[in-house]
Formats: sequence, C-alpha cells, structure tokens
Amino acid sequence: MRLGIFGGSFDPVHFGHLLLAECCREQCQMDQVWFVPSSVPPHKQGNSLSPVASRIAMLELAMAGHEHFAVSRFEAERGGVCYTVDTLRHFHGQYPEAEMFLLLGADMLADLPNWREAAEVCRLALPVSVNRAGVPEPSLEPLGTLLPPERIEEIRRHRVEMPLIGLSGTAIRRRVAAGQSIRYQVPPAVERFIEVQGLYH
Repeated sequence: MRLGIFGGSFDPVHFGHLLLAECCREQCQMDQVWFVPSSVPPHKQGNSLSPVASRIAMLELAMAGHEHFAVSRFEAERGGVCYTVDTLRHFHGQYPEAEMFLLLGADMLADLPNWREAAEVCRLALPVSVNRAGVPEPSLEPLGTLLPPERIEEIRRHRVEMPLIGLSGTAIRRRVAAGQSIRYQVPPAVERFIEVQGLYH
C-alpha cells in the first residue's frame, strides 16, 4: 500500500488542503491519503484551536464520498503535543509493509531540518513537497546534512505541482469573525457546520 500522511491543525479544512491531497494522491499514485488532525501542533503551542472533535467532524464532512481519503484520530486520541516522528513510528508499527509518504507544502520542506529527529522522519516516510504552479522550487540543499544523496534524489523525483490557490485557515477564521463569506473557500457542508456550531465568531 502506498500511503500518504497529511498532518495539520485543519482549523478549518479548506479547498487548498483537499486539492493538495488530491494532487499528491494522483501524481504519486497513492492508494490512500490519511488526514491526521493534531491535538496540539508543536509549532502552535499556546495558540487557541477549535476542539479537535470539531476539526475531525469538518474533515469527515469535507471528504465524504472520497474512497481514497480518510481521517486518522491517532494524534487526537493520544492528546498533548505529538511530533511527526512519533506519528510515523506508530503507523509504521501498524502497517510495516506500507510505503509511506509525508505530504508537505514547499515552505515546510525548507524547515524540515529543524524538526525533531528529522532524519528519522525522512527514513520512515518520503517527504513529498508540493510546489504551487509558477512558484520556484525550494532548494533541497539544506537536507544534504541529513540524508544520503539517493534519498534526496528520490524526494526530488516525487515533487508534486498543484494550481496556485491562496487559502489559509487563519484568513478563513478572520472572515467568519468579521461576518464575511467563506463560500467557495471551504466545502458547503463545512461552511454549514461552522455556522451551526458558531465557530470562529
């Protein structure tokens, strides 16, 4: 099984997340993409997040009917700060035969050397960087201190390109708080959930 792991806060999930996952699934021929909503992201400690149950519910609404997408509750049920390396070890232990891919935006790839046990992260799952069309590809040079040349070349071969779509959870939350429309930025079912639950006001 070729398995894509897509972590994040997903507060809320939006069409940019879904398009990134679908481009990776198609271009890297993945069998499944698992969205892994974090309980407390290491880089967002102290930030106020929506309850993880709400973020999971929005993900399930967003991907309803997509047979290749699923939500993993591992980090949510574990609770607290959970590092990517811990999550990948868990999945590797459960599915040792699976070929795992870690879905990353190009900006996150540049920061990868600063992650906890970054070399182990790259051993457990191949980082798949997503470049937006028309934007220069990030340099892989910073990974040279972590990985052998053949692994870096493998990362280069698996780069994914997606259309330029400038959406962010932060901007969507601000629009909701200001009473502005988020139509066509999130799936309709997610938009209704946000309204009914009174999120981000």
